[in-house]
Amino acid sequence: MRAVVQRVTRARSTPGGGIGPGLVVLLGVAEGDSAEDAERLAGKIARLRIFEDDAGKFDRSLLDTGGAALVVSQFTLLADAAKGNRPSFSAAARPEVAEPLYERFAAALRKRGVPTETGVFGARMQVELVNDGPVTIVLDG
Repeated sequence: MRAVVQRVTRARSTPGGGIGPGLVVLLGVAEGDSAEDAERLAGKIARLRIFEDDAGKFDRSLLDTGGAALVVSQFTLLADAAKGNRPSFSAAARPEVAEPLYERFAAALRKRGVPTETGVFGARMQVELVNDGPVTIVLDG
């Protein structure tokens, strides 16, 4: 799995949901990913300390701040453009495998107490966000 995590003041996906302060998680599911990978990555993101404390240090997580997550499926994160100009997406899991893992990831965030909204899997979406910082982290796992 690959996630691009962006700290935001607000975000929304159309179709889909919206959030106030928290994180937008663009999630790519790779061939061979498992439910355990989804659970592990959700735990990492819920505890990821990228929110500032009173001293201005990155020392607070979504769990500490009460922030929300907007999770959007994004198979293009698995693109390989090493050869030529047209990316290959062969590393991405097929939709029938990826969708349950995407749903499992979102459920794992909710289970940890993170208010979570999602985009619509497989849909063409418009994602609007206000990146706070800007802070953007790429996680593989």
